[in-house]
Amino acid sequence: MNLGELKNSWIKQFQQPLIIAGPCSAESEQQMLETAKRIKENNTNVPIFRAGIWKPRTKPNGFEGVGVIGLNWLKKVKEEFGFLTATEVANAHHVDAAIKADVDILWIGARSTVNPFTVQEIAEALKGTQKIVLVKNPVNPDLALWIGALERLLGQDIVNLGAIHRGFSTYQKTKYRNNPNWQIALDFKSQFPNIPLIVDPSHICGNRTGLAGITQEAFNMGYQGAMIETHCNPDEAWSDAAQQITPEVLGGMISDLKLRNPDLAGFEEEMGRHRTLISDLDFQMIELISQRMKISEKIGKLKKENDIAIFQPDRWKIINEYAVQKASETGLSKEFIEKIFKAIHEESIDVQNNIMIDRK
Repeated sequence: MNLGELKNSWIKQFQQPLIIAGPCSAESEQQMLETAKRIKENNTNVPIFRAGIWKPRTKPNGFEGVGVIGLNWLKKVKEEFGFLTATEVANAHHVDAAIKADVDILWIGARSTVNPFTVQEIAEALKGTQKIVLVKNPVNPDLALWIGALERLLGQDIVNLGAIHRGFSTYQKTKYRNNPNWQIALDFKSQFPNIPLIVDPSHICGNRTGLAGITQEAFNMGYQGAMIETHCNPDEAWSDAAQQITPEVLGGMISDLKLRNPDLAGFEEEMGRHRTLISDLDFQMIELISQRMKISEKIGKLKKENDIAIFQPDRWKIINEYAVQKASETGLSKEFIEKIFKAIHEESIDVQNNIMIDRK
């Protein structure tokens, strides 16, 4: 069996969209029970309570989770409020402890997904389990690693699988803690539409203000659920305080979210017309870009003959400024136009470099 053949019927037992909520970290029994109680009171459609028991941190000497004792608090949450429970596992020891504590859903975090040895260890420890196992995207934008992690789990006969999109690290400063890079997640969804895809807006945003918007964007693209960090007193949280919300805020947020219908029934003809026009425009853009690159080749030959450096900062500045101006005039976003022109410019540099070194 391969990933594309999985039925993943586990998602059907939950109301759509599937909402997983709870604190970033388990801190105390009281904190866990109060958070669970208030989630239950304000959100009748949240079936799964999450909490981090072990917390991988970037630097040492920070709070790295309460450890095994927190699993007892998760059990109390299940017993008192009827939630299914979920936590992150990062090695075989975590898996063993979580299974003994009857945790229902396990997820592999972004820092673990990036390491095939770690994923293999976890997969072997989980071999044959019927528990639901979710895999977060790796910290770096690498689709193959994400898919590979799920394949390693399937290789150990783990078939109740799902994926969590939590965004990707970037050295650039953006409005996000972790850049969504929607296209990578959509490429995943395109290859494996049978694997439930859940958004983690808390880690994408890194703050409370953008959570609803990111979650709705994901639902607009056909995601089936969200994992949202929720704490009884977010401002005093021991980890990731800025991105956690109260159960009451969660309740309001969920009530405002709208799940989109994936079925095009009744709109096929009109949608087909629009898509035909888009395809025609796409082909025109490709042809124009091709013509532009042919001119870049001529410029590259001229620069080579006259020993002129390929990169001309003043020229790039003029192109960029003009592009941003045109973006404003046409109602397109500045960031979008800059991204397009940067990609074209990088390709033009490659074209001219090939000429400079006689690369065929």
